Amino acid sequence: MEIDADRLRRDIERNAEHGEIEVDEGRGRTVLTGTDANRAAREMLVDRMEAVGLDVTVDAVGNIAGTWTPESADPDAAPVAAGSHVDSVPEGGIFDGPLGVYAALEVVRAMQDAGVEPSRPLVVVSFAEEEGQRFADGLLGSSVAVGERSVEEALAIEDGEGISLEESLERIGFRGEGRLDASDWAPWYELHVEQDTQLERENVSVGVVTTITGITHCEAEIVGEANHAGATAMDDRTDALAAASEVVLDVEAAANDVVESESESAVGTVGSLSVSPNATNVVPGSVELGIDVRDVEYQSMQTIVEATRSSLAIVEADRGVETSFSRPFDLEPTPMSESLRAAAHRAGEAAGIRTMDLHSGAAHDTMHVADVTDAALLFAPSRGGISHNPREWTDWDDCASAAQVLAGAMAESAGADAARE
Repeated sequence: MEIDADRLRRDIERNAEHGEIEVDEGRGRTVLTGTDANRAAREMLVDRMEAVGLDVTVDAVGNIAGTWTPESADPDAAPVAAGSHVDSVPEGGIFDGPLGVYAALEVVRAMQDAGVEPSRPLVVVSFAEEEGQRFADGLLGSSVAVGERSVEEALAIEDGEGISLEESLERIGFRGEGRLDASDWAPWYELHVEQDTQLERENVSVGVVTTITGITHCEAEIVGEANHAGATAMDDRTDALAAASEVVLDVEAAANDVVESESESAVGTVGSLSVSPNATNVVPGSVELGIDVRDVEYQSMQTIVEATRSSLAIVEADRGVETSFSRPFDLEPTPMSESLRAAAHRAGEAAGIRTMDLHSGAAHDTMHVADVTDAALLFAPSRGGISHNPREWTDWDDCASAAQVLAGAMAESAGADAARE
């Protein structure tokens, strides 16, 4: 059972034409949910699925699933599912998402070409609105598929112009019926580009994810007193931005301390500041901070969050400012299935392809699916770790190698045997 590397490449390159943008370097695309580019990408995928005999369904929130049930498979058996997404960030790359969708489709085609006889059906999935660039905050389709968000809630979400997800899907003809249920699968695989440099540094073609990072988003506000920058003496100021600068550095220091003492994969970032009144000649009166904390160890995340709280208390006491703190988003780390990870490593060994364990520092649909069934996440190398950028690049040989490992793992999970002559 061999992956057709040229066929996989043609699919990814053809998909890249939808929403293609002009760039000085690399190859970029903008495919937002409910746009004409999104419709074209979806229609292409459906055509490719139907061309190899998949039974294609679209659910109410736009999730696409193509099911292959060969004569060898028990149609009532829980299927083996795999896929990713075809939407993108604005001015994104061509591999993030589509690699996983078309690699899963290529696995089915490779099995068909080789006469492989799985005992379970196989499902190729494209989740809706993974990137969260138009509706919600990301991973929307998978959140509905696992029951975390209702169909009605998802369809009512509006973009910045007041257009609902339901309206946008109806416009492009992809407002289907029912709800894709991820708990029906046994198991789920996703192949994605790494978006980091571990595989590239180690010259390894396939990463097998151990844990998907936990993510905490915190919001802090520091309130001082706005005043004239020229007429307010230095010792009469209650400068909110100066206080905020100490908090920013304290978050960085806390993350570095955790890396040294608790977990080397921990990260802490103050990624956004909103300064008011934000005028050059005014002492800043208030600052809102957006803080992102991630790690594969939840206790390490807690350590950084508590250090942030302590920093706010210190600047409040030392600088006379008032502070507030909230934690509106908190997602614990998601471990991957040990048995599926082992299957991926065995598939790599059988194919002569090097694999290695690593964690994921980014969120993926697999985080949701792992809540309702066994799940695995595989990575292909990213050149320079660049992603969400037209310069995002994964060598075609690495795409094929990762798809080959995916094929071996899925075949094992599906109880597949080569057809006898």
